[in-house]
Amino acid sequence: MNNFLKVSLLAAAVAVSLTACQKDEKTAANTAEVKAEASKPAEAPKADAKSFEEQSGYAIGLSMGRYIANTLERQQELGIKLDNSIILKGVTDGLGKEASMTDEEIQKVLQQYDAKINELTKAKSDKDAVDNQKKGEEYLAANAKKEGVKSTESGLQYLVEKMGTGAKPKATDIVKVHYTGTLTDGTKFDSSVDRGEPATFPLNQVIPGWTEGVQLMPVGSKFKFFLPSELAYGEHGAGSIPANAVLVFDVELLAIEKPAADGDKAKK
Repeated sequence: MNNFLKVSLLAAAVAVSLTACQKDEKTAANTAEVKAEASKPAEAPKADAKSFEEQSGYAIGLSMGRYIANTLERQQELGIKLDNSIILKGVTDGLGKEASMTDEEIQKVLQQYDAKINELTKAKSDKDAVDNQKKGEEYLAANAKKEGVKSTESGLQYLVEKMGTGAKPKATDIVKVHYTGTLTDGTKFDSSVDRGEPATFPLNQVIPGWTEGVQLMPVGSKFKFFLPSELAYGEHGAGSIPANAVLVFDVELLAIEKPAADGDKAKK
């Protein structure tokens, strides 16, 4: 599934409400003038602008606009498309302290909007999970036929890129590794190599595919692992890792540090 953020426009609405409730310290401005100014296209402050109020006002408007735009962009992927002109009218009315909805109606509509977003997000997530499961099975079936790829009883697949000559770790050992993790399409989601620092962790406190796979590696080895979702993060996924995703790891076993003490936490 795609990890859609369940973002709400409630925060934006609160921001608009707070702005509308601020006192207008420019006594010469009346409601009509505020509405007229709000309806004009926003212009960036001039390079030589000195006004604190001018700079601040533009920054507030720009940040609010970007927040709303980013939120709506994600939600359009779910099939919800809102009219920008209607949104701008709501902002204008809020700044002008006019409204065609009561506070109770606003709250009700936004709650309904949130409920709809959650419903569509769940439906998409469920569909993506089913699709990922099927794609993963097809990927592993094809991958198992490739030269050099071996499979274990659990369904773990691996390819030996370099066989080391050191000892093999036990599940209770703490190991030091360099690794890069990707999805089957090559999307990278994690890499100790990129961070420039090896990862050290108790081998029995990571995902099952790692616990099993790294025990096959003598120190000094480099393996490529192909993990079925049930040996990785399963139907729930994790962070940027979709549900039911097959994961690919390039792993180099650098050292066996020491046996893992009870209660040690995985650092990976």
